[in-house]
Amino acid sequence: MATAFLFPGQGSQAVGMGKALADGFAEARAVFQDVDAALGQDLSTLMFEGPEDQLTLTANTQPALMAVSLAATKALASKGVTVAKHADYLAGHSLGEYSALAAGGAFDIPTAAKLLRTRGDAMQSAVPVGEGAMAAVLNLDLAAVEEIAAKAAEGDVCQAANDNAPGQVVISGSKAAVERAIELAKEAGARRAILLPVSAPFHCALMAPAADVMRGALAGAVIQQPAKPVVANVLASPITEPDAIRTRLVEQVTGRVRWRESVEWMAANGVDTFIEIGAGKALSGMIKRMVDGATILNVATPDDVDRVADHLAH
Repeated sequence: MATAFLFPGQGSQAVGMGKALADGFAEARAVFQDVDAALGQDLSTLMFEGPEDQLTLTANTQPALMAVSLAATKALASKGVTVAKHADYLAGHSLGEYSALAAGGAFDIPTAAKLLRTRGDAMQSAVPVGEGAMAAVLNLDLAAVEEIAAKAAEGDVCQAANDNAPGQVVISGSKAAVERAIELAKEAGARRAILLPVSAPFHCALMAPAADVMRGALAGAVIQQPAKPVVANVLASPITEPDAIRTRLVEQVTGRVRWRESVEWMAANGVDTFIEIGAGKALSGMIKRMVDGATILNVATPDDVDRVADHLAH
């Protein structure tokens, strides 16, 4: 059987994340120092102490979540648990795909930090604040949500942005269109359809200017073949070649995060152990609903590092 290392995306951030890892492991501290140096910013203090409104700015959240995931990865490695030895596949949700690639050695940590700062800035500036929105729709399947989004668009942009789990789809687009879609989803029997507290409409056509920025940034980035295949968000299947990685990361800015299909692909290819590395437990919750009998582990604290190292040693 097989193991996948998973890396969370935006929404998992919380003030204080990573601090216990930094206190407990020199290897984790080194990651935070590398990210701070790469960005010319004391991002680690912002992560550990807040204020929350600064941490939740997209340009800060994206490199911060990557830093916590990579700090946890390095802490695991200090206990002998490595991507090369213990993972069969890597995958990350949205910005988490950059964490997965960095964990696999495709990017070095400063490169990942700079790319995510660029990505966060570009996504934030692609659409004026207040003009875009995202909403979570629960209890309707992807096909139903796509139909609702198409009907609600009325010449605006409205798309299924994240297919997270069965009956958990996020839509993204112009604010008016997303609000229309919320009403249509409720009429169609959605258990909930609610606006999300995000600063921009990610993973939809409105992000095209950000995709152009990332095309340039990725063209200039040094990318190696990762130690293990990374299941790409936009394909829901693995990639390893540097040129394919560049292409898919550009497509990911405007494209759907096919997380449900990615997890289904991993399960169909023998993955029975999923280890979520970094802040929060959002991905673990989704997998519990999708893969019966899976072993699901989390690595966010020094105790978690010991627990996972012990589990994988047996």
